[in-house]
Amino acid sequence: MMELVTRLGGTRVLVVGDAMLDHYEWGEVHRISPEAPVPVVQVTRQEWKLGGAGNVAANVAALGGAPTLVAIRGTDEAGERLEALCTRAGFAVNLVDCPARETTRKTRVMASHQQMLRIDHENTGPLPAASARLLREGAKRHLDAAAVVVSDYGKGAVHAELLQELAAHPRVFLDPKSCNYPLYRRAYCMTPNTKEASEGSGIPITDPASAMAAGRELLRRYGLATLVLTLGADGMAVFVPGEGVFHVPTLAQQVFDVTGAGDTVIATLALGVGAGADLLTAAMLANLAAGIVVGKIGTAAPSVEELTCALEAHAGLRPEKWAELPKNLD
Repeated sequence: MMELVTRLGGTRVLVVGDAMLDHYEWGEVHRISPEAPVPVVQVTRQEWKLGGAGNVAANVAALGGAPTLVAIRGTDEAGERLEALCTRAGFAVNLVDCPARETTRKTRVMASHQQMLRIDHENTGPLPAASARLLREGAKRHLDAAAVVVSDYGKGAVHAELLQELAAHPRVFLDPKSCNYPLYRRAYCMTPNTKEASEGSGIPITDPASAMAAGRELLRRYGLATLVLTLGADGMAVFVPGEGVFHVPTLAQQVFDVTGAGDTVIATLALGVGAGADLLTAAMLANLAAGIVVGKIGTAAPSVEELTCALEAHAGLRPEKWAELPKNLD
């Protein structure tokens, strides 16, 4: 894996999906409001970060990759700030202006490292036909990338025609949203969490046996080549038909905030496979990367230096083989 980290640099990854602006209001609480039984947060600073597909691209860039982000934005101040953050992060971006929508924005009110409130500004309906077409055309121009990430947050950017366009690429990594399962077919790898996997498979996940059953059903039902099921504090399960189901335990020492951890996982997976690694090796690297970001507050990305230190600290990391997995699941 150490050698793989050196190969990540310059690997091109196309990121398509729902980009958003993460807005943080940081402050302190010293009293309860006289108007209602709620804390009064005295704001001391504000912060804006890339969220959703933007955070995936930021993670790819932080690890030395060369992402291109293709996404929708509104013609508003938040959309301008979103583009400015992409430019500051140093990666290529193609943001399609959509006057009929506002840029997705999540405002989190934070006090003493705790989230007190979240306020969402978003549209979740289908894109106007013209915007959907421009999004597809923008993505099509970058299908020579080593890997493609579809970051679906259910805000409307991911639609059937887009997925059909991307299906020509052999390495499409899909971060699913439960409402869009009917659209998904034959991606190289899907990366659901336990809730999404339970909803997509119809099998409630309560233990390793049910996780393996749900994973097999997702592979079969959606024609996936592989699957990486994130299990929260229990790490992840990696499904490779013909090789087996492997468990990679979590390595996070302290968990402060899980916001954006799924973005880190899929970014590192796509970057690793795009750089020539097999899926299991890339998943082990992604697990280490996720362990780094959950130790930070807010959406974050690991640096190459942090990932290298984590690899040195866990030099004996090995996955556990949970079960055999036949190549043909029909």
